Amino acid sequence: MVKLEGWHLCYVIFPLSILIHLYISPYTKVEESFNIQATHDILTFGVPTKNVHLRLKAQYDHMTFPGAVPRTFVGALILASIARPFVWLANLNDQEQQFLVRALLGFFNSFALIVYTSGVRQSFGKAAAKWFVFLQASQFHIMYYSSRTLPNMFAFGISTVALRFFLPSPTSTMSPTKRTRLALYLLTLATVVFRSELALLLAAHAIYILIRSSTIANAVSLVRTTFIPAIAAAMVVGLCLTVSIDTFFWQSKSLLWPELASFVSNIFPSDHGLGASAWGTSPWHWYFTSAIPRLVLNPLLLLLIPYSMTMPVASSVAHSLTPSLIYIVLYSFLPHKETRFLFPIVPPLTASIAIIVGHITTRNPQSDARKPVSAMTSTVNTLVSDILVSSTVLTALVSHLVVLPLSAQTYPGGHAVSLLHTSVQHQEPTIGQPQIHVHLSNLALQTGVTHFLTPAYPFQQTSSSRSLLTMPGSADGSKPPLTFPAPMRRTRWIYDKTDDETSFHTPAFWNQFDYVVVEDPALAIGAWDVVSSVPGLGKMRLLAPDVGRGLLVFDGSQGDDKTKSSRGDDGLAMLVAELYGQGPKYLYGIVHDLLREGYGLPSPFSWTSGWWLHCSLEPKLYILKKSQSGIKPA
Repeated sequence: MVKLEGWHLCYVIFPLSILIHLYISPYTKVEESFNIQATHDILTFGVPTKNVHLRLKAQYDHMTFPGAVPRTFVGALILASIARPFVWLANLNDQEQQFLVRALLGFFNSFALIVYTSGVRQSFGKAAAKWFVFLQASQFHIMYYSSRTLPNMFAFGISTVALRFFLPSPTSTMSPTKRTRLALYLLTLATVVFRSELALLLAAHAIYILIRSSTIANAVSLVRTTFIPAIAAAMVVGLCLTVSIDTFFWQSKSLLWPELASFVSNIFPSDHGLGASAWGTSPWHWYFTSAIPRLVLNPLLLLLIPYSMTMPVASSVAHSLTPSLIYIVLYSFLPHKETRFLFPIVPPLTASIAIIVGHITTRNPQSDARKPVSAMTSTVNTLVSDILVSSTVLTALVSHLVVLPLSAQTYPGGHAVSLLHTSVQHQEPTIGQPQIHVHLSNLALQTGVTHFLTPAYPFQQTSSSRSLLTMPGSADGSKPPLTFPAPMRRTRWIYDKTDDETSFHTPAFWNQFDYVVVEDPALAIGAWDVVSSVPGLGKMRLLAPDVGRGLLVFDGSQGDDKTKSSRGDDGLAMLVAELYGQGPKYLYGIVHDLLREGYGLPSPFSWTSGWWLHCSLEPKLYILKKSQSGIKPA
């Protein structure tokens, strides 16, 4: 019988946490659009075998909206293939299908994290493995993005499994050479098919392995017997896979390798382009000073890394962390930087911290009789352990109870189209209406609208008030009348994604729609009724000491503190009430009054010198219906 250990919680925590994040934030952003649309098209229309070019052009999204660079269909094809039997057996609707395909990707990435956790257990012990589970689950980004159809997240699972085989495993039945070869193979495969920048991670590990070789002869032998066979085999398999599939789906006249095309476009842009730099640039230190602190989230944990160099686990930490540092340094030379580019090194970074925390929380200073430990030292060790546990719990609470709900409010497009379908579904005038035309603005398309959420027939109408034929019954009532209902005609929805500013100034353009989803009602020419406004998270800003002052909870007219006045709720108070209810809102008001307004202290004292954060839900999109009254909305 297997003895349960703390790290075994990873079998529950990782998939459950990813599913919770998916459930709370089910919509997507434009960065995920290619893979989610491609998965939809394969699920809905299948892979064409006849009239291929015509069918792809007529049915597949990428033929109309190809994007800046081609992306691979490999991930979408795998997701759709696995999802198809579940869709058929459960008869899932379109929105449920989107949840399913994202959940499948999330399960794959949770499986990869479980495999990595097992490697940490074999390499560094059960304390490190247990802390790896808790630390990884307490962070926000990986749990949130694991189900998102970014190319990075298709590569994440493969790279995480690969990095597991770079870990030292004294009890493994596989030889170190075979483990290294398998790790190199998987990393190369992920590089060729999904993310070309993983070549830097591959190079980082290769450099580290060669540096650790005791002699030049050993290094040459490693290259010849391990590096070249593994990388060459993965190149052949990966190229055969991606080139064949993507040349077909993109209907390219020449052989197409999407990741090579993307790499060339980003690193060596054409004369009239900026490549990846067009999306913004950051200073060389940005990964170290901004991205990594946000990924780890707990600043105390980062402070442990330099401190660990004086601890017995220093060599283990260095082995786990050094290749990741090489990767970050190499990547820092590229001007365009994004937090998700560091996702591959989050597991080894977290493992390094887990090794340190595991050592601190499990060591027994009294066990070494040669080095007697004072009561004060023992107390300090206990205090440090308690602080680490408390800060990890606090990090988890911030990640999943604050950051997650706030992030879920950044998808107004997804909320808008779902709200539109709900509001129209029960309106009797739409029954039997042949078509409904809807215009979707650019913001809506970028913040949640997908083909899964915009099907031609979003719901099945099951009743009709009209009858085709009625036969009267007998006069004595023994035979009831027979009514033959009119055949139902489902309403077809047609969605417009026009982004032409010239068309927006033409009344005829707006006249063709029954509903529009826009950022500003004034942009829609003609007479429209506002069905609903869709809120989204506004920008967070710092309020100066002279802006928005006043008590939120405590009555300023009582006691000695008569200089402060009560006022209406601020943006954060309304946001807290919207997300968590009135109880947390009241607690927020108390914190505000104590810290900003210095309640109970001589006026005008303030613990924050009057400064305060402001953030609120703001109207981002409006759902408009063609007006029957002829009155244009204000």
